[in-house]
Amino acid sequence: MTSPVPAPPRPLWPSGCALLIRTDFSNGRSWDALCEGVRTPSEDDFLATVDIVDDEAYRGLTATQLRGLLPNPYGGGPYFFFVADADAVSAAGHPLLVVPVPYPEPEYAYLNETPRAAFRVVVARLWSVENNLSLANMDWAEFADSVDEDGVFRGF
Repeated sequence: MTSPVPAPPRPLWPSGCALLIRTDFSNGRSWDALCEGVRTPSEDDFLATVDIVDDEAYRGLTATQLRGLLPNPYGGGPYFFFVADADAVSAAGHPLLVVPVPYPEPEYAYLNETPRAAFRVVVARLWSVENNLSLANMDWAEFADSVDEDGVFRGF
């Protein structure tokens, strides 16, 4: 007898705010701590606006696979999402992966010419990345160029 083929993951739909997609389900306590960090305001009372996607259907998916589940063309922004993968769930500071989504609008096509490489952000600084990229107060490069040697943004 063969085992059934798992159903493909459901498409991801923009909700008007950045998605935080859980792909690692190895440690429930660590996941709870990560979520508590997301919900904790900064010392200046800033808070990330994210829609947490906590669904086993996305277990083990890569950033590229997740990006492929977004509508094409992707409209409605923001043009990035966060991934709570094994590194984010298990490592100190919960360094979430920040993944760019291409801009579909012709007037912003030039922003896709320079590759926006994914980087990580500790959960305590998630608000800074999400708030500033969502409002276009800062651009991708300002954060990506400010990561530590290990590729994690911990603040300016």
